Amino acid sequence: MGKQQDPSKTENATRKRVGKAREKGSVAKSQELPKVIILIVGLLILNITIGNLEKEMREVYIWAFKTGFTTTITQSGVYEIMIMLSKKLAIMLLPIMFCLATAAYVTQRIQVGKVWYSRLFNPDFGPLFNPMGGLKRLFISSETLFRLGKQAAQAAAIAVAPYMVLKHEFANFLPLFYQTPIGFMSYILSTGMTMVLYALVPMILVSIADIWFSRWSYAENLKMTKDEVKDERKQAEGDPRIKAKQRQKMMEVMKQRMLAEVPKADVVITNPTHIACALRYDPMVSPAPLLVAKGLDHLAEKIKEIAREHHIPIRENKPLARALYKSVEVGQTIPLELYQAVATILAQLDKFRRNRR
Repeated sequence: MGKQQDPSKTENATRKRVGKAREKGSVAKSQELPKVIILIVGLLILNITIGNLEKEMREVYIWAFKTGFTTTITQSGVYEIMIMLSKKLAIMLLPIMFCLATAAYVTQRIQVGKVWYSRLFNPDFGPLFNPMGGLKRLFISSETLFRLGKQAAQAAAIAVAPYMVLKHEFANFLPLFYQTPIGFMSYILSTGMTMVLYALVPMILVSIADIWFSRWSYAENLKMTKDEVKDERKQAEGDPRIKAKQRQKMMEVMKQRMLAEVPKADVVITNPTHIACALRYDPMVSPAPLLVAKGLDHLAEKIKEIAREHHIPIRENKPLARALYKSVEVGQTIPLELYQAVATILAQLDKFRRNRR
C-alpha cells in the first residue's frame, strides 16, 4: 500500500476500519520476510539431510551404472524403475518441501493472523478502466520507490556475495584437480553455502526494513479524517436523535401500560393538581399497597380522568402524594413509613369498610 496522499486524513484507523480492511484481504505483511525465512530454513534442512541425500543419490547412481545398462527394457521393467525413482525422490525431497511449506505458512500466519478473503472470487476490474491512475501510482507512489530500492539492494547483495567469495577462494581452485569426487563436491557445497550466507545478511536487513515500511504504509493508507472518526463513533454508539426517539417511544409504551393499570387501583392520591399516585391493595397479591401508576401535570390529569371514568376514589393529600411520587417506583410496594398514612385513607373507602364488616 502506498502512502496516504490526503492531508485531511490525520487520525489513526479505528478497530472497525481495520476489521473491514481485513475482511477485504487487506493486511500489513512483508513480501521479503517469507523469502528470508524460507531460505534460512532450507539451508538448515539441507545441512541436516545432506547425509541422507548423498546416500540416496549414491544408490541411484550405483544402480544406474551397474544394473541399469544391463536391464532389459520392458513395460513392467519401466514401471518398476519409475516406482523406484519416485520413492527415492520422495525420500529426498518430501522432508525438505514439507519444512519449507510449514515455514512459509507459519511466517505468514504470524504476520497477518487468521484471514479468510471471501472476495477472492469477485475480482475488482476497476483499475482496468482507470489506466492513468495505475500509471500514477506506479511512477509517483512512495511504495514504488521503496520497492525499486529494495530490489536494487537485493540484486547488489546477490551479485557482490559470489564475487567476494570467489575472489577469496581463487587460490584454492588449482588444488581441486587433485581432489577426489567427494572432496570436490564437499568444496563446492561449502563454498556455495558461504556465498548464500554472505548474501543472506543484507537480505535480512532488507526484510527488516520491508516489515517496517509495510506496517507504516498500511497504517498511513487506512488513516481517517476527523469527520470519519466521528461518524463511526456515532454509528457505534447510536445517533443521539435516533436514541432520543427510541427512548421517547419506550416511555410512551411504558406510560400506556401504566395507564392501563389505573382502572385496577383502589384509590388515587393527589397533590391535588400537580401529582397523582394510584394505589392498589390486595393481600393475595402483595403484603402492602402497590403503586400501579404515578404522574406529574398532564399525566396526573390523565390518571385522574381515567379514575373518574372507572369510579375510582380520588383523595387529596399533598404530603403523602409527594412522598409516594419521590420514594416509590411504579410496580413497587409502599415503604414502611407510609403505611399509617395510606392505611388511614384506605380505611375510609367503602370497599375496605365492607371487607371489615
